[in-house]
Order: sequence, then C-alpha cells, then structure tokens
Amino acid sequence: MGWEVFIRDDILAIILLSPTVSSGHPSTLLTFMTPDVYAIVRCENDTIRMQVFKAEGNPEFNLRAVFYRRYPGTPISIEGRLQTAESERSRSHVIDLRGGQSRSGCRGSILLQIECCLIFLSRLNRPLTLSEKIVYGHLDDPHKQEIDRGRTYLRLRPDRVAMQDATAQMAMLQFISSGLPKVAVPSTIHCDHLIEAQTGGVKDLARAKEVNHEVYDFLSSAGAKYGVGFWKPGSGIIHQIILENYAYPGVMLIGTDSHTPNGGGLGSICIGVGGADAVDVMAGIAWELKCPKVIGVKLTGTLSGWTSPKDVILKVAGILTVKGGTGAIVEYHGPGVDSISCTGMATICNMGAEIGATTSVFPYNHRMKTYLEKTGREQIAALSDEFSDLLVPDEGCEYDELIELNLDELKPHINGPFTPDLAHPVSEIGAVAAKNGWPLEVKVGLIGSCTNSSYEDMGRAASVAKQALDKGLTCKAQFTVTPGSEQIRATIERDGYSKILGDVGGVVLANACGPCIGQWDRQDVKKGEKNTIVTSFNRNFTARNDANPATHAFVTSPEIVTALSIAGTLNFNPETDYFTAANGEKFKLDPPYGDELPAKDFDPGQDTYQHPPPDGTSIRVDVSPESNRLQLLEPFDKWSGSDLEDMKVLIKVKGKCTTDHISAAGPWLKFRGHLDNISNNMLIGAVNSENDAINKLKNYLTGEYGGVPDVARHYKANGVSWVVVGDDNYGEGSSREHAALEPRHLGGRAIIVKSFARIHETNLKKQGVLPLTFSNPSDYDKIRPDDKVSIRGLKTFAPGKHLTAVVKHGDGSEETLELIHSFNETQIEWFQAGSALNRMKELQ
Repeated sequence: MGWEVFIRDDILAIILLSPTVSSGHPSTLLTFMTPDVYAIVRCENDTIRMQVFKAEGNPEFNLRAVFYRRYPGTPISIEGRLQTAESERSRSHVIDLRGGQSRSGCRGSILLQIECCLIFLSRLNRPLTLSEKIVYGHLDDPHKQEIDRGRTYLRLRPDRVAMQDATAQMAMLQFISSGLPKVAVPSTIHCDHLIEAQTGGVKDLARAKEVNHEVYDFLSSAGAKYGVGFWKPGSGIIHQIILENYAYPGVMLIGTDSHTPNGGGLGSICIGVGGADAVDVMAGIAWELKCPKVIGVKLTGTLSGWTSPKDVILKVAGILTVKGGTGAIVEYHGPGVDSISCTGMATICNMGAEIGATTSVFPYNHRMKTYLEKTGREQIAALSDEFSDLLVPDEGCEYDELIELNLDELKPHINGPFTPDLAHPVSEIGAVAAKNGWPLEVKVGLIGSCTNSSYEDMGRAASVAKQALDKGLTCKAQFTVTPGSEQIRATIERDGYSKILGDVGGVVLANACGPCIGQWDRQDVKKGEKNTIVTSFNRNFTARNDANPATHAFVTSPEIVTALSIAGTLNFNPETDYFTAANGEKFKLDPPYGDELPAKDFDPGQDTYQHPPPDGTSIRVDVSPESNRLQLLEPFDKWSGSDLEDMKVLIKVKGKCTTDHISAAGPWLKFRGHLDNISNNMLIGAVNSENDAINKLKNYLTGEYGGVPDVARHYKANGVSWVVVGDDNYGEGSSREHAALEPRHLGGRAIIVKSFARIHETNLKKQGVLPLTFSNPSDYDKIRPDDKVSIRGLKTFAPGKHLTAVVKHGDGSEETLELIHSFNETQIEWFQAGSALNRMKELQ
C-alpha cells in the first residue's frame, strides 16, 4: 500500500495505491506538512474528505508523505484545489507553520497529526502505547526501521523545534556554521533565561534588555534571516509558551531545554535535546533517538484537598529516583487522569526530567479539549475529538514497567534538599528536618517557574494567601511570584490574583525563569550561610538557585509554598496545624481552590512575538570579534586515525555531577554564546575525589594546584589530551550542550563513568567526545588522580564492540579495563569527523 503524490499547477493529487483490506480499521488519515503547505485527507467508509491549506508567500511545494491508518477498499483517486489561507489574524483558517501567532487566538499549526502509523500496525501486530503511536508515526523510514525498545536507534522527523535564549545562541551559531540558508522545520527562539531577578518584574526586564541587547539583537536577526520565530524578552518561559501556542495532541517537538516534556500535558511528545540535535532537525536531517522503553503510571482515584498534580510527580520521583526513568517515556493513564487539569498534567510531565525520563505524556481527554479551546485552537480541539480513540493507548498495550498510584490516598509532598527525588510527606518534613539538622526556618518561598505557573496554580496559591490576609496575617518569609507567560501575568493581574499575592508579601518577578535557574541576585544571606528555601520549581541541586552551596532547597506545590511562607517554618502541616490570627484566635486553612481556566478569555497582554519575514536573505547577522558574549565557532579537529594514548586524568569526580556542576548557570549564562569564555566554568562545581575539594586539583605537569579550567587549558597548550572519570548518572539535569562543548574545547577526549544521563551522553557524542562506561562499575575505584589512560580499539570502532582502557599508574603498574559504549554507525562517523556538525558539512 502506498500514496502517490504529484503537483500540477494549483491542483494537488493524491492516489491511494493497492490498499490492503482489513476489518476493524474504518478510517484513514494522511497528513502532508512543510513550512509552506499541509493537507489533511480523511477516508471514512466510502467518503473521502480532503483539506489543503497553503501558506502565503511561497509557491513552492516539496511534500513528504507520512501515512497512517489502513483504509479498507479499492484504489481511489482524489484531488482538491488549494485553498489560500485567509488573513494571518483569522482564528479558524490561518496555517502558521513557522511558529507565528495572531492576537486573535490562532497560534501555531492548525494541523493535527494522528500518530498511528500504518506500517507499524501491521509489522508489530500488537496494541500500541500512546507514546509508541506518536513516536513511530514520526519515523523517517518506517519500512526499514528496526524497532526494539531500549536497543535500536530510531530515525525521526520531529514537527518543530523550540530553543530558549541561553541554548539558542550556540544552536544558531552552529546552524550558521552549517551554511544552510533557512530552517527546514518550524522553529522558535524564546527569551527567558537571561533575566535576573533583583527588585521586580518591570525593572528587572528593563535591565535585562539593556545588559543583554547584543545577544537579543543577534537572536532576533538570526531568527529573521533563517526563518525562526522570535519571542522577545518578557514573553514568558519557553515551556508555557509552547503549551499555550504550539503543543497539541500527536505532535512531536524537540526543545533545547530539559523541561521540554512539559508539552506532554497536552498529549504531545516533547523531548529535551542539546543544540546540536536541534541543528540537525532545523537542517532537515533525521534525528536519532534510542527507541524508548515505556513506563506506565496508572492513576486511580481523584485529586482533592491539599493534594495537587505536583504531588503526583514528587511521589513518582521518590519511587523511580533521579535515574529510574532514563531511556524511557513515562505514560500516564487510568481513570485518575480525568481529575487532573491540562496544566496540571503539564506540571507532572515537566518534572519527569528529574527522573531522567526521555519525556512524559498523558492521553487526550476533555481537559485538553477545554484548554485548546481557551487558547484559541478550537479547530485542533474538534479534530482531536474526532480522532480521540487514536489519541489514547490501545487496550491491552504492554509497558516495560508499571506503577500504580491511588490519588485518593496521595498526600501533599515536599522533596529535598539537594536532590529532587528525596520525597517526604509534608506532614513529616518538620520532624525529618529537625532530625537531620536542616534549618527549619523558611527564609524565602518562591512560586511560579515553568513547572507551576499556570492560571490554576496562581489561583490556588492566591486562595491560601487570601485566607491569611482575611485573618490579618502576611508572609513571615520573603515571597516571590514568577508568572509563566505574559498571558498568565496579564490575566492574573486582571483577575486580582496578583494583588492578593502582593498584599500577602509577594514580589511579582518578570515572566522568565529567574531564580529557578540561578538568575537571582539574592541579598538576604551570605554565601556559605546555612538556610532553607521552599519553591514550586522542579530542580534543587546544590547551589542551583542562589549559588550558595549551604542553601537547603525543597520543591513542592505552589499552595504548600505559600502556606509555609506564611508560617515561616518547615514544621507546619496546613492539613492539621493552626495559625494564630491577628486578633489572637486560632484558625486552620481551608483546602486551596483555583479555577482551572479563567471564566473570561485569557488576556494576551503585550504582543511579544516577532514573525520571520518571507525572505530574510538580505538580513545581516554580525558577530564582533571583540565581543565577550558571542563568538563564531571554529570546527573541532578530526580524529587522527589512531588510538588515544597516555591521556591525563583531569579530574576524578566524586558523587553527583549534574550539568550544573559541569557548566554552571546563574551569572555564567551571559557567556552561553562565547565558547571560550564560558569554558572558564567547566567542572568548577564538581567534587575532586583526591581532596574532596571543589575546583581545586593538581596539575601533573607543574606539580601545582589550580582550578579545573586552568589546568585543562595548560594541558591543552602543552599538547596533552585528558579524560574525566565520573560516578553514576553523570550529566543529569539540564540539556545544556555547553557541558559537552567545554570539555571538547579545552582538550578533553573521553568521559569515563559508571553511567550517563541520556541527553548529556548524546551531547558528548555530537561534539566528538567519547562517552564511555565501565563494564565493571567497581573499576571506577581503580582510577587514581595521577594515572595516564590510553583508549584502544578505535581503529576497529564498531557498534556493540567494546573498547579497552590501559591505565598506567604513577608507580609504574598497569591495569586493563573494559569500556562499554552506545555508539551506532552514524555516531561513530561523528566521532571520526570530529563532531556531528563536521560530518554534516562533509555530506553537503
């Protein structure tokens, strides 16, 4: 069976060839999609309906057929005249596949892709999970693709790319280096990472625009030149913007941020990647992903009272730990799903990054439909309803692991400190903190972030604050509020939530990431001073929020943060404990309540989107050689053709080493577009096993101690290559590819660890670095700081074939260790070419 496609003037003809008769499959959906046109074909019984939409301004058609469900019948010929889209402000007809928005409410693509791939229905011959339907529906070559969960690599064609401004700098610099004239898929840049929280939203935003104007100008002009939409500073956090505009049931989107899975709350497969992966997709190259396993989480019961969607993922994180989801998609299902709002589902999917999951997803339901309608996407909602049976897992599908969670029994949770998988019921945290010597006083409470900044979140927090205000109380702790988007900011201001949160003591920050990623000019404690903060964020690694390693950060729901901020202590359970009102009476808080969506339509606020022009060839993108913020990239050197001999051990890392440890954020974000400058933060947060010190190691060429980047630069200047040795789940956390670019730039050749986090392992491969794991994890203990390491077997480097490390100790003895890699043939070509970008150029 196949589809034949041809273009004749303004007629698009589609012919269905040799269909296979099969009962039980009553409909066909065929979708074509390019940045210029899409067509939807639906076949129901003997009726064929086709809609073809052409974007304005480009007469070229280069269609790629993606075909789905089997149609029982005889060969059919159909054709339809192209319909030119109406005004860009049309709510019901605009097709803006490059990522634009209109203020009337039509945002992103109208296209609904039902991801039930015809070929795999017949090849796999088994019921499919929802994530399998979507992922396999985006295969580059479904005829030849081998499918084996957890083993084979899939070659995929995602529908669009999204980049936040900190990672977009390097991604766009790499795209410029590729020499391509325009992106091949709809892509957007979102300015959310470079705004530091200091005094409040208005002043902080104005300061950020001034301080970062060079970077913003670069991203704006590069976007305009290469066909990328640009969301200006102040528009909001990338993941909230995606949920409001671009996510929809069945879409596959990749984003250069680890919390991209937030879109799974709208039935999407949204995956966090490094910038080099984004460049591949923007260049029209198939994107590789190891075929994910699927972890099912069956929800029963109903959320109620103080228990929130955040508690679902806090509980799951406690079960699976920070690496339990590695290499898997977490798929929520069951009757309990219907008690969770669409934005609540997004919260759960967002924080799935903290368990190492590739992504998370929920099945389509009425909550998603309502959200789509409220955000101006009624046509997508209608199509989703029409094909709702395909947007859920098949009955009888099998999961690699199954977790069952009864929401009737779930209690409010708070996780931390220093790791997001250390789960505690709120009712027990006071006693646990006292036992462990964690500070009980809450210094600062922070709500918002990409995880919990929805209209419902803000409403539930405001309902808690209102009860306190009515009794004459305000926050004992400092309290900050971060709206997720300009639309959320404008709407909660209109509806009075902002005033309530301000009156209770809150400071409304800019629509940006802010303290969640370390963009916080905190002044109330000194560095090294032990203290506690509670947040509704997703991540709480050491020093992440405020650069203070003594800060004990706990993550929980916005309503619990609000209650603890009013109480000023961890030793408070709002379900059972009482406050003392201003008049001396005792009172207990009622459970929080917040409307899922505003009764009125959302207030869009200020227009912060810049659509790329139809032709950007005349636009200049300048990078000054004197800039300390931006730097054009030079190609990395190719593999020499020989084994890597006598490399120094730069550092043997002890314990947890996240991408925050490898390439810190906060004040370093300003150098994300300048590889040499940002390399001065390489591994400065990692613990050296030799002396338990941070950023202090021995230079074995000079015998002196220095910082990690300084020693690495000295080795490189003297022609000495080096390796890093690490522990379990090395590189967990953010998707930032700088954690891979910096070691490569400073002379690193291999990272040898017990195990890797998914995104970081891929990022290292993309930059020509060897990510290797010990065949025997205990071999980690055999490596000494003064060792020299040779990696043998590179001349016969092949998938599945182990490499060997010959370790020469300072005392003259040697050991031979077996090293495992996960490279496939394409990835080996990246290594041999020096990087994936080098290989791309070779193939042009």
